[in-house]
Amino acid sequence: MKTPSPAKTNTLQTLDRGLQVLALIATRAGGWSIAELAAELGVHRAIAYRLVATLEQHGLIARLRDGRIVTGAGVLRLSANFESQLRTLARPFLQELAEASGATAFLTVAQGEDCTAIQVCEPQAVDFRMSYRVGSRHPVTAGAAGIAILAARPAAASDGDAVKEARRLGYSLTRGELQKGAVGIASALLGTAAAPLPFEACVGVVAMEDLDSARCARLVTACARELAAALA
Repeated sequence: MKTPSPAKTNTLQTLDRGLQVLALIATRAGGWSIAELAAELGVHRAIAYRLVATLEQHGLIARLRDGRIVTGAGVLRLSANFESQLRTLARPFLQELAEASGATAFLTVAQGEDCTAIQVCEPQAVDFRMSYRVGSRHPVTAGAAGIAILAARPAAASDGDAVKEARRLGYSLTRGELQKGAVGIASALLGTAAAPLPFEACVGVVAMEDLDSARCARLVTACARELAAALA
């Protein structure tokens, strides 16, 4: 008899299916019908209906007038709580990185086609430091943060030289890409096969003067590893 893998034996099937439903619904702006969800999950329509009804009771999904199912406002509450917890957890790691590098440290997450800084820490031991605002947003295809996140994804034909180099090195380095004179270094947070991270993010530093790039790259990649381990 074949022994089930630990991942299978430790999975609560109903919860697993409910999470699959949430993930599926988030992929289609126009919503899903019960029949479509049942077919996609490979379950009877009655099971799909019960899953939907349970998620709807918790506000995680909602029904449009035509009966199609879309993401509910409850997901936004979870997202806001998650971001707050992530910022709190990341802050001591970023403050240590900022002090060690003498540059402004940041945590950036991917949101659709953009990157958004959700936590920023400035070094206290330097007289001049670059201001980097929480909520700062830019395309994922630009800047040290965006390139680091793209480099953590599977290789694609559209990858530019900067992404390929960042994937090889484990960090990205840009000069004057988003702001004239700014130097940025970033490294993605990477999960493991056993504990994958459910989001795309990176940590990095930015300064308005030249950095000791080799030293700061080591600090940034170490911070990324430590924060990813703490999240896992």
